[in-house]
Amino acid sequence: MAEKDASPKAGKSAEAAFVDKPYAMPDWLQRYKEKIKTPSQAVSTIRRGDKVFIGSGAAEPQTLVKSLIESAGRLADTRIMHIMTLGVAPYTEEKFTDQFRHNAFFIGANTRKAVAEGRADYTPVFLSEIPALFRTGQAPIDVALIQVSLPDRHGFCSYGVSTDVVKSASESAVKVIAEINPQMPRALGDCFINMDDIDIAVPVNEPLLCAKRDRADDVARRIGKNIADLIEDGSTMQMGIGTIPDSVLYNLTDKKDLGVHTEMFSDGLMELAQKGIINNSKKSIHQGKTVASFCMGSKELYEFVDDNPAIEFHPTEYTNDPFIVAQNDKMVAINSAIEVDLTGQVCADSLGSMFYSGIGGQVDFVRGSARSKGGKPIIAMPATAKDDAISRISVRLQEGAGVVTTRGDVHYVVTEYGAAYLHGKNIRERAMALINIAHPKFRAELLKGAKKLNYVYADQKPTPETTVYPEEFETTMVEKDGTKLLVRPIEPTDEEMLSDMFYDLSDQTIINRFFSMLKSMPHRRLQEFCVIDYEDEMSLVVLHGKRPKQKMVGVGSYHMNPSTKRAEIAFLVADDWQGRGIGTYLMKELVKIARAKRIRGLTAEVLRDNVAMIALMHKAGVTPRSSIVNGSYLFTMDLQD
Repeated sequence: MAEKDASPKAGKSAEAAFVDKPYAMPDWLQRYKEKIKTPSQAVSTIRRGDKVFIGSGAAEPQTLVKSLIESAGRLADTRIMHIMTLGVAPYTEEKFTDQFRHNAFFIGANTRKAVAEGRADYTPVFLSEIPALFRTGQAPIDVALIQVSLPDRHGFCSYGVSTDVVKSASESAVKVIAEINPQMPRALGDCFINMDDIDIAVPVNEPLLCAKRDRADDVARRIGKNIADLIEDGSTMQMGIGTIPDSVLYNLTDKKDLGVHTEMFSDGLMELAQKGIINNSKKSIHQGKTVASFCMGSKELYEFVDDNPAIEFHPTEYTNDPFIVAQNDKMVAINSAIEVDLTGQVCADSLGSMFYSGIGGQVDFVRGSARSKGGKPIIAMPATAKDDAISRISVRLQEGAGVVTTRGDVHYVVTEYGAAYLHGKNIRERAMALINIAHPKFRAELLKGAKKLNYVYADQKPTPETTVYPEEFETTMVEKDGTKLLVRPIEPTDEEMLSDMFYDLSDQTIINRFFSMLKSMPHRRLQEFCVIDYEDEMSLVVLHGKRPKQKMVGVGSYHMNPSTKRAEIAFLVADDWQGRGIGTYLMKELVKIARAKRIRGLTAEVLRDNVAMIALMHKAGVTPRSSIVNGSYLFTMDLQD
């Protein structure tokens, strides 16, 4: 069960809220008094066979739920529906099988066992479309049990920390029974219900349920950094709760003018708002406002949203509408997955055939952010499960696993080993990109499975199990005109960019690099350059632009002879980018890496008329020795004392 914490507003009543006010006692207050019932009186109006909705998340009406269970003896076939709740769910216990049947629109920890054992149901549905089920009567509601704030002077109560589907459920229900809680924040936005629309009022004075915040482990922190690298200044974000979203937010402290349009507002988002990093100033719609549907977290979070004009709560038919989401430029949606197969199919609601959570808002925000100008839909997950025993990236989804986000919808998939961009890529490219961000110990097995299904080249080289991408060697080169170029170690998925670069080279550039006029650069040769171990071999590539439109404009490599501990170096720069310092930059970076790897020295063979390369040999910060071998210069540089 979630934690509880008292609010400083505890102790107030509806009447007390109007004491010492400069206006008279409102007319609706008398009508309110006539609606007041005890919890047991309120639930006594629920009949056998009624369809009952229970409020969401931290706003679950705990007192009414307990009273409902206490009256179970007189009930039968009572249908209970809700999305995830933080509190208890005793109606799912086996002993109440004849009295209650739960239908989950999103499975939480408190209902998962009942669904798995067949004592409760699960309805897979987009969060944006649940309200329509209520409003059209497809999912009829006889009674809505909700929790709201004290009424204001106009008789309006706020849904507080959970507007989500509660608003549509309340507006669709035959009868609304509401806990009136002074500890419920008065959230602002499209999140109010008038006292005249509440049939029975049950005054309570209970702390809200709080969601525990877990400490991020190293895996979550690495995933968070990889995602944060994709978020630009001025982006609008959607994310949930947990160690991965928290780790993303932790890595955003150097960003500017971020915005929020999300289902859930969390402690992590609050902290960035307090620092001014989230200010919503660049949002395309609701400029200056955080837009959310519900919040779960600490007492401090609930106090922060109370009467805060910078935050608007809206129902999910609005916050999750892909057409609304898409109106936010640079919309970044971050959602989790349980498993992703090599074609990009995302399973997010089940472990094989066992239903675990729900569709929620993942597809709503994936599709909305995909249609946003500069938007980025991101699926995030650890590369493994069960203490590294199982790869979450699989050749095929487990038997019975459902596809939440289709291979046609997926864009970015992020693990602690990097980010794979899949949208618009063919199956071979997808498989290679996903294998590249899988745990190293599973990559050979995944490649074998991909070959068996003819997803990839039959002769595709596997990366060694011990190979880990050295992100510490990533740097940014800034040219004199301010152009920024990403310099990073080469990856197996760079084959296409390397091929494109090769076929744009002039004949002379090819001869200078390969000492002959190569007419082609087939896969079997390309992979020799792209699949390396980062120990005896190193290649740094220079990239211009942003994914998915990056272009390779330079490569610097070395290959070490283990017997001599010396490495041969070579460079290749696209014709249009020559003379701009790229070769010098690559040379200096490779020297740094080689020294760190304890390589004794570097050698380079250079054609006698390759003036630019000869000059480069003298820009490494190491005095070269030269001799003529087979009509070419052989340069030698010692790196260790």
